[in-house]
Amino acid sequence: MSETREPSFLESVYRMYDRAVATLRLPPGLPEQMRQCDSVIQIRFPVEFDGDFRVYTGWRAVHSEHRLPVKGGIRYALNVDQQEVEALAALMSYKCAIVDVPFGGSKGGLIIDPREHTEKQLEHITRRFTRELVAKGFISPALNVPAPDMGTGQREMAWIADTYRSLEPHDINALACVTGKPVTQGGIQGRVEATGRGVQFALREFFRHPEDVKLAGLSDKLGGKRVIIQGLGNVGYHAATFLQREDDVKIVGIVERDGALLNPNGLSIARVHAYMFANGGVKGYPEAEYVENGRSVLEADCDILIPAALEGQINGENAPRIRAPLIAEAANGPVTYAADEYLRTHGKVLLPDAYVNAGGVTVSYFEWIKNLSHIRFGRLERRLEESRGRAIVDAIEKFSGRPAPAQIVEQLTSGADELDLVRSGLDDTMRKAHQEIREVYWKRDEIEDFRTAAFVVAIQKIARTHMELGV
Repeated sequence: MSETREPSFLESVYRMYDRAVATLRLPPGLPEQMRQCDSVIQIRFPVEFDGDFRVYTGWRAVHSEHRLPVKGGIRYALNVDQQEVEALAALMSYKCAIVDVPFGGSKGGLIIDPREHTEKQLEHITRRFTRELVAKGFISPALNVPAPDMGTGQREMAWIADTYRSLEPHDINALACVTGKPVTQGGIQGRVEATGRGVQFALREFFRHPEDVKLAGLSDKLGGKRVIIQGLGNVGYHAATFLQREDDVKIVGIVERDGALLNPNGLSIARVHAYMFANGGVKGYPEAEYVENGRSVLEADCDILIPAALEGQINGENAPRIRAPLIAEAANGPVTYAADEYLRTHGKVLLPDAYVNAGGVTVSYFEWIKNLSHIRFGRLERRLEESRGRAIVDAIEKFSGRPAPAQIVEQLTSGADELDLVRSGLDDTMRKAHQEIREVYWKRDEIEDFRTAAFVVAIQKIARTHMELGV
């Protein structure tokens, strides 16, 4: 392969993996086993619409079955291909290991533009695709559990769950065959926001460690940082909303399909999002400078760049012009291997996708547990927590002789509901994962960046499982 050619997404993942493996001492043959997918299935199936047959092509890849079930989303997009699905499946294995979610990695994709189909057609296609995957053992609560991805959401997951349940009526855990479902269909509070919320928690944890922040040449506080975000879809919208509303960051740039917006004084995510919904894009938004070549705004001056759209958006061509000292990868594979090599050797700090966007699979794990336990989180303990808190308040007021402050009363007497518990579990997960990554980075001289450290964390955990099982 020519060294001047930009590596593909799959090649980028392989090279990043190889870079990490080179720092480890593993039994011969094991690194190769953990590198490539265990199995990949291609499915072609016809669907009839008013006498017209259309043939659709899709894939489901299983990267590693060191833990079961394997986990990973299904995306609907015209540019889906087998290599992309394999790359995403590999990242899922590493992602689950990094955040201690006991799943292997999988991914699926279907070549389709959802915008060109009616809801009825999409339902027909999704149910047909599901039947094919179930028949071949690629959907099951115990073996392979899909989730939403680009082009899919709660609606599609509900169709998949219902189709699986009709095919496997005696499976008491049928709802656990897929995650990301509507709450009314066995989903969990906080799943829609999960990946974006995870981005926020990852940045918060990064800024809790002055030594890490110093690498980027930034001040210690997240508040006030200037952020450019690419992609105001589900992940980008929630990440930007939470960072703006709760951490007081300034969103100075938004990159979208039809261009980009720039405003050094900050953009209102709520207003931009509403404008996009009404107008189909950002062009014409009145409170910012419009830039037709949206990707060029990735190179604009800011403190934190959050690519939350497609893979390969920062590559060997534009990497030298990236000015942000800190890049938080909210999308899968937004930085190619060539760009990663350039940026990390030129003083940029990259928080890798396999960690930063792990909020989705973390909360999917919570949903899977909920479906297996057949009870919502908080149902058993919430009122008990409230009564204990009320007793504490009563004791404080009795011994102090005066009423407790209303804010303290509210905090002590409010039992945690499902959303509280989900957010708490996600926050704890993202904190612990970053702490493990930074420990590898700071303690091992041969590790030069957080991505390699994250891969090392994942590879060590996966390798340990293989060796303990004796396979």
